[in-house]
Amino acid sequence: MVAMTIETLGLMQPYFFPYLGYFDLINYSDQWIVFDVVQYIRRGWMNRNRIHHPKEGYHYIVVPLKKHTQKVLIKDVVISDDPKWKAKILGQLNHYRKKAPYFKEAYSIAEDCLSINEKSLSRFNTIVLGKICSILGINFKYDYFSEMNLEIDEIYEPGDRALKISEKLRAREYVNPSGGLAIYDPKKFKSAGIKLTIRNIPPFEYPCRGYEYIPYLSIIDVMMFNSPEEIKKFLDVQKAANNKTV
Repeated sequence: MVAMTIETLGLMQPYFFPYLGYFDLINYSDQWIVFDVVQYIRRGWMNRNRIHHPKEGYHYIVVPLKKHTQKVLIKDVVISDDPKWKAKILGQLNHYRKKAPYFKEAYSIAEDCLSINEKSLSRFNTIVLGKICSILGINFKYDYFSEMNLEIDEIYEPGDRALKISEKLRAREYVNPSGGLAIYDPKKFKSAGIKLTIRNIPPFEYPCRGYEYIPYLSIIDVMMFNSPEEIKKFLDVQKAANNKTV
């Protein structure tokens, strides 16, 4: 039995240098769960994200992985031993050098994150999230679900898992991005006495000299053109003003 009560709980898979909306969820939450016990999905956001292409549009930065079975769990996904991928990503960031006002700071953050010596993709991503949250002034209190030893009742529908976890942790509120509208039943949360909040923040529009503005790129792109203070101010404004309860 968990004695403490959590005001606002967030739960997601650990993404690689995710977009700003991911940090909005963390900024809104009091407690975060790294959800690492479901099947890894290829071509998702766990090992790649998007940054500006030097000429037009965007391209991907990618963490290469060791071969694994199709049904491998997130917690068991391992990063490739080839060290060249880190230098490749840093090379992909170099085109920002003459155009992005915060290139030096953002590049240094990327260097620091990519210097992490961790083979677990889930843990690597989580450590990166922690570093960026610290820079942005976001409280990031988290647990890995695989280590929590929570006994959850049998799940019959995908949306029930978050509800059962929220109940077990005595959360007063559960927060999820807009995709949650498709899987969560508001009536079930209400019946359990839990507030269901769906976050859908607007794009953070910022001038990006020399590039076409593209919404929802990696946090690294956002940090190339905005100071941590500007980013945190945007997140705090959204926390106060832009949330939807269903």
